[in-house]
Amino acid sequence: MADTTSPRNGDIPQGKKQIILNAFVMNTPGHLAPGLWKHPRNQTDQYKKLSFWTNLAQLLDKANFHAMFIADTLGPYDVYKGPANVIPSLSSGAQFPVNDPLYLVPALAAVTKNLIFGVTASLTYEKPYSLARRLSTVDHLSEGRLAWNIVTSYLDSAARNHGLTEQIPHDERYAIAHEYLEVLYKLWEGSFRDGSVIADRESGVYIESDGVRQINHKGKYFEVPGPHFVEPSPQRTPFLFQAGVSEAGNSFGGKHGEAIFIGGQTPEGTRGTVDNIRRIALEEGRDPKHLKVLVGINVIIAATDEEANAKREDYLRYADNEGALALFGGWTGVDLSSYSDDEDFRFSDSPRVQSIVQRFSSTVPGTENLPWTKRRIVEYISVGGLQAKIVGGPTTVADELEKWVEISGVDGFNLAHITNPGSFEDIIEFLLPELRRRGIFRAGVEKEGATARDVFIGSDRLPEDHPGSKYKWNAGEKIPQYQVDDGTENPQASSKDNL
Repeated sequence: MADTTSPRNGDIPQGKKQIILNAFVMNTPGHLAPGLWKHPRNQTDQYKKLSFWTNLAQLLDKANFHAMFIADTLGPYDVYKGPANVIPSLSSGAQFPVNDPLYLVPALAAVTKNLIFGVTASLTYEKPYSLARRLSTVDHLSEGRLAWNIVTSYLDSAARNHGLTEQIPHDERYAIAHEYLEVLYKLWEGSFRDGSVIADRESGVYIESDGVRQINHKGKYFEVPGPHFVEPSPQRTPFLFQAGVSEAGNSFGGKHGEAIFIGGQTPEGTRGTVDNIRRIALEEGRDPKHLKVLVGINVIIAATDEEANAKREDYLRYADNEGALALFGGWTGVDLSSYSDDEDFRFSDSPRVQSIVQRFSSTVPGTENLPWTKRRIVEYISVGGLQAKIVGGPTTVADELEKWVEISGVDGFNLAHITNPGSFEDIIEFLLPELRRRGIFRAGVEKEGATARDVFIGSDRLPEDHPGSKYKWNAGEKIPQYQVDDGTENPQASSKDNL
């Protein structure tokens, strides 16, 4: 595999493509393994304690994982046995309760050197001026090791709890998101001139008087005069993750995202999504090498294939059926409570249910001709959610990961856990040595304390081909004002060239 799209390589031999590995977690007792919080090895019921998170971050940092990717959701999964019924999620801790992930990052950054922190934050229910301030603050406190996973939110429960009677339509959420990002770019990239914060004790000047300008954004959805209220952070714009899976989501990611998190059950089936994202990036004038694509996978690994399969069977003994069906309902919008336990959903009278399950039966390896009943859905979701699964010893798992890279074209993986502690320790013990033996995972880092963007694409600031770069305040510019975005000219604008 030619090393044409890899990030910084550490000690990787020349000619090998480095695999990016992120730990996929959530600030909740039951992320993608409902009921497993009670497994003897697991301690996710301690998610409220900072020591739980600092121990994990230090473990991952020492093992040279690239990032800790923290998922989030803004409402409970209340479709199963609904409407608005949260009870099936309660005993299993199935993404209920969920704490805010952003507050973890400064503390975790303080006890690590190189680990990047990808934090999910929705832009649907928060104004851009406020979110820009929060993310810049954390980028400062993490010394540039912050990545923002951009989501638009999809749950009806979240919409209701944020004052809406119903969700904003899907495509409109993405239309809002495009303008939202434009506002953020103007705040982050265009409010402060480079070098304007001088903190000169002799002159008594902290920021030069001509070093800050308003952005005067006025568009369809937002009116933000600015300027940004936080001085430029190490990256200015935090490194941008994106996890949309729809056509609109892929279009948004191809334009704005720098690392795209996708789903898929097989490398062959995922190839089209990867190619589409890179095609969109190219059409947007971006270098595809400035965009990394990561797929979510759950790995259950042990010393041998037999031991790994036995470990999976042990996990299933702790699975919670109601929690799994609550997750399924939240992810798909389908309530399976009215169906019998032995019904094969491949032949359901509901076109929606049949379509969802037929995708499973046609893509989940080894299940092509098997019935998909409630039991099979519960079993599948209980050990890693809807993500692809790999169970086996070091050779089996490493072979599969290499196959994914070769066939699908992804750059790496978001690895979920079943137990924590447990799953990541197993990956570190059994998988990483094998990947390093093959020369496809780094044994060290090239640069201590590098920013998130530097780790993934080799620069601290947005590259010039990224759409956010056009809002940079370039050297030599005066203090111009931005043009209005509603088709009319801003009377304060001194030049249209500053867009």
